Amino acid sequence: MGWLWAIIVGLVLGLLAKAIIPGKQHSPLWLTTVFGILGAIVGNAIARGIGIESTSGIDWGRHALQLAAAVVIVFLGDMAYATMRGRRRRA
Repeated sequence: MGWLWAIIVGLVLGLLAKAIIPGKQHSPLWLTTVFGILGAIVGNAIARGIGIESTSGIDWGRHALQLAAAVVIVFLGDMAYATMRGRRRRA
């Protein structure tokens, strides 16, 4: 069940990150989901590092860090994907 939640959270975070980033992103949905999962992992690690990984109630700080990490990862990952895709087309 943990993997299912990771995929669902990754999909939601990836899609939110794509909506926040201006312009068109070229990465496919499966890659956006992977970027979202990575964003959740990085956001959790940062939250744990600053001591806000678990609070009473909703963990807004942790969720904000997950989303911020997903935005950065989706942005950088999409740039890398577009670069690699462009190189394949020229070759």
